[in-house]
Amino acid sequence: MTLIRTLSHVIAPVIAPVFALALALFGGVVAPATAQQGPLRITITDGVIEPLPFAIPGFVAENGGAGEYAANITRVVAQDLIGTGLFREIPAEAHISQVASFDAPVAFGDWQAINAQALIVGAVSASGDQIVVKFRLFDVFSGQQMGEGLQFAGTPGTWRRMAHKVADAVYSRITGEGPYFDSRVVYVAESGPKNQRVKRLAVMDYDGANVSYLTDGSSIVLAPRFSPTGNQILFTGYESGFPRIYLMDLVSMGVQALAQTEGNMTFSPRFAPDGRTVVFSLERGGNTDIYALDIGSGSISQLTNSPSIETAPSFSPDGSQIVFESDRSGTQQIYVMSAGGGEGVRISSGPGRYGTPVWSPQGDYIAFTKQNAGRFHIGVMRTDGSEERLLTASFLDEGPTWAPNGRVVMFTRESAGAGGQAALFSVDISGRNLRQIPTDGPASDPAWSPLLP
Repeated sequence: MTLIRTLSHVIAPVIAPVFALALALFGGVVAPATAQQGPLRITITDGVIEPLPFAIPGFVAENGGAGEYAANITRVVAQDLIGTGLFREIPAEAHISQVASFDAPVAFGDWQAINAQALIVGAVSASGDQIVVKFRLFDVFSGQQMGEGLQFAGTPGTWRRMAHKVADAVYSRITGEGPYFDSRVVYVAESGPKNQRVKRLAVMDYDGANVSYLTDGSSIVLAPRFSPTGNQILFTGYESGFPRIYLMDLVSMGVQALAQTEGNMTFSPRFAPDGRTVVFSLERGGNTDIYALDIGSGSISQLTNSPSIETAPSFSPDGSQIVFESDRSGTQQIYVMSAGGGEGVRISSGPGRYGTPVWSPQGDYIAFTKQNAGRFHIGVMRTDGSEERLLTASFLDEGPTWAPNGRVVMFTRESAGAGGQAALFSVDISGRNLRQIPTDGPASDPAWSPLLP
């Protein structure tokens, strides 16, 4: 019997591997390194002024049942790329060439004439319960194909995932960064008046599509976190009347309470990179410290011991260190300690209060919430506290979470006033591409999944 009621029919599309990937199916020519590192190379941290122009003719429908899928997949690929702020689509009405066949020779001169730097050509076939998507990416100015052609096969219900996979491949080849479009976000979906808000766990594609609800709103839920494999979620729930951490299995939809210590609050949980350990905060006797729980054995060990509030722990990708927030200096600041515990070293040094630190999947940055001079910010800093960069400024921005590639951050933004609503936003680490993520209603506490299998 689960402690929190779930909606079991929604989970299959959340975690199931739904399509096969085949590499180098088309015998494409790999572009020389100079072609890939020339006009098509984008470095995100440099703050691109002009988005790279690309053309994506409608994917060719290779049989009668593929027309709608081809059109939809083309649009999602384009939207993924445009949404990064790094790419600009050249509209179809400006195209000189028409692509009627996937195997037709590319008229590079026609695409150069409209200043397209990248060209994406694709095709879709549909037969029974299977859809096949294939594509090629071209560097227009070098006249070379970038990498080898790829093909994805899946069911009709997974066409959006296949579109995200195509966009991921294009994005990675041009930026040199890891992919992130084929991922999901778990968050708290909110409804009802502000003083009687109903909060449910929900999960969606990174772009807000395919929303599924995981709990029914009968009790408050906060701060969900994906496991490293994406098949479990940690969260804080109030079903018992006070904060307690829970573990939800996304296959069975079973929910169990963790670290049950009678009369003590447990909150702010997060997985270790190995998925076998959970770190969290436990309030005992008016003092809050960070603890570690071995999920298999249930054994608990104390990692901090300070007469202050220690919370929001987050592991480094290699599992050797933990970043956390503490007010031991008199205000909220960020500290780093060994994964085995200890005093830790303060790394935040600027004016204001720092909280909710989260280590980047790449290990190079720590994202955080900062409050200073009446404003809230989402920022990033190096792991030693250097190169602090504030990415946003608002009435209330908080709770950053990293995309799987460590180059985009999602967070909660709440508007001011009695009617203020929480919404999800994302921004890249250059701070130049701020965008709202569409949700059906108010939303908060996002947590990005790993890249889907």
